[in-house]
Amino acid sequence: MKWTGNEGSGTSGYTSYTRDHVITSGLKRPIEGSSDPAFRGDVKRWNPEELLVASISACHKLWYLHLCSASGVTVLNYTDVAEGVMEENETGGGHFVHVILRPHVTICTGEDRDTALRLHRDAHSKCFIANSVNFPVTHDPVVHWENEVR
Repeated sequence: MKWTGNEGSGTSGYTSYTRDHVITSGLKRPIEGSSDPAFRGDVKRWNPEELLVASISACHKLWYLHLCSASGVTVLNYTDVAEGVMEENETGGGHFVHVILRPHVTICTGEDRDTALRLHRDAHSKCFIANSVNFPVTHDPVVHWENEVR
């Protein structure tokens, strides 16, 4: 991670710098980051809180797809609208109190929807990131068949 927000006078004042940074690792594409806009961050860049929620969501998805593949459930589409809930404390710091994943999954028509739903529980139990945080991570999955009218 490299801070890119020095606008000439460093951190000489609270408004004299941006919170922008770039996350790099090897040959991977850079991730442009900042702080949350409430803390003078750039709304067009990822903030650490968003990256944490996205990491939990992606980890769950990767385990879920693996488990579906191994169980004979063909996933055709997967989206998640994950949400993290944070609380600030009196010093201005804070912590996450909950993350909820809301995966919407499309499987092949006629395949076992109950298995597809159960595999979310299994994916949750295997997710390294969800198992590493000190707040609850829950999920509220929806599974549809391919040509099902919603």
